[in-house]
Amino acid sequence: MTTTHAPAPVSARRLNLISLVLILGAIATILDATIVNIALDTLHDVFHASVAESQWVVTGYLLAYVAVVPVSGWASERFGARRVWMLAVAVFLVGSVLCGLAWNLPSLIGFRVLQGIGGGMVLPVTITLLTRAAGRDRIGRAIATIGIVGQLGPILGPIIGGSLITSVGWHWLFFINIPICLAALVLAPMFLPTGERDSARRLDLLGFLLLTPGVIALAYGISQIPDAAGFGAVEVWLPIAAGVILLGVFVLRSLRATRPALIDVRVFGRRSFGISSIITLLAGFSVYAIMFLLPLFYQQVRGDSVFTTGFLLIPQGVGTIVFILVNRRLAGRVDTRFVIAGGVILSMLGTLPFALAGASGGDALLLAGQFLQGFGMAAVSLPVMTLAFVSLSHAETPRGSAAYNLVKQVGAPFGVTVIAVILQHFSEGGASAAALSAAFNATFWWVLAFSAVPLALAFLLPKEPQRLTAKTDRNAEAVVAPA
Repeated sequence: MTTTHAPAPVSARRLNLISLVLILGAIATILDATIVNIALDTLHDVFHASVAESQWVVTGYLLAYVAVVPVSGWASERFGARRVWMLAVAVFLVGSVLCGLAWNLPSLIGFRVLQGIGGGMVLPVTITLLTRAAGRDRIGRAIATIGIVGQLGPILGPIIGGSLITSVGWHWLFFINIPICLAALVLAPMFLPTGERDSARRLDLLGFLLLTPGVIALAYGISQIPDAAGFGAVEVWLPIAAGVILLGVFVLRSLRATRPALIDVRVFGRRSFGISSIITLLAGFSVYAIMFLLPLFYQQVRGDSVFTTGFLLIPQGVGTIVFILVNRRLAGRVDTRFVIAGGVILSMLGTLPFALAGASGGDALLLAGQFLQGFGMAAVSLPVMTLAFVSLSHAETPRGSAAYNLVKQVGAPFGVTVIAVILQHFSEGGASAAALSAAFNATFWWVLAFSAVPLALAFLLPKEPQRLTAKTDRNAEAVVAPA
């Protein structure tokens, strides 16, 4: 059994190398989601399947993804974070190869589940490895690295996916992961820290049987909302209710346990981690909802192709990168609560042109709005994530990372689903261009309304942990260079 004391943070050069390796593994899983999403129509035609059947290519991946997130913290402690990370990337790689070789829709769905098992482990363990290597003084830079990678998916996904489908075929949507994952697996033993192993840490089997089925049931119920008759459909409320009950029992059991279970629910009781997690959960109704709505708006209202839409989304990513550069100047000088609140306001201002847009015209204003959205989203998500993780001790990081990612993976599809239901409701008025444009306008107004909640919560966050981290962070060398 090994100790869990925090080792000395690595040098800036070593941290850059660690970041580069982790980015290779993370970007493959992030790109995969957006690439496959835009290919659903193609897969529907290739396999002669219904829309509901082809949707399981995404749903199967999602359910497998959220199923393994809860055990990522335990696995990192039991077997070592580097070993688990490499295994996760290897499983994702094998799943990608098999997906590219799939001969029918059921085989593709099955291999996507295997992909999801690997992909669901990668990001939580990536955060554990990166934040531990950075230490408290540079945790803001570590989070910024992850933030850049997260923004690349929605931007590059449609461009890469559209290019691959039109040039070499849908198989390469999955084969493209092969060189990226192989590079990550070759470099990982050379640069990633080995991590600590606790051979006495046993799997909480009862907790696993409560938490994992609960998360799967909740995610499944949420995924069925757009295709069902609403929240009142049995296939929606029954799995959601079962998921809530199972998760409730897990929480009560975990609070009474002497040692943390699969995830440490006690960390949600801390002001910084708890409120940051709530804001992250609500981001599904704003940040992720915008990412869902914008491609549909450009393609259905404006009539742009998938390839063109990818380029139109670039200003959002540019806004994120600009914030990361500006934040180096703001660090330690501006109260983090005002940075987050300002980010929400800028994001809302960037969404306003879409709430007023028609079927044509105002292109420059829409592109400027996307830049503000990207800047504002980064000003919210990156400091909030930093506040959450800076409150964790070295030993708490693996389970805290699993808990945070679990909240994120539940909040994102739930928020997007609610927004999709709202869009569907307003779209029932007619199929004309004017009616469709009005439906999107009304839905963007709902996104603006949901954004007001994180704005209020921003002022409930503590400022001291982030200000202390940011103050020392300002003098540290940047670790976002690899991105």
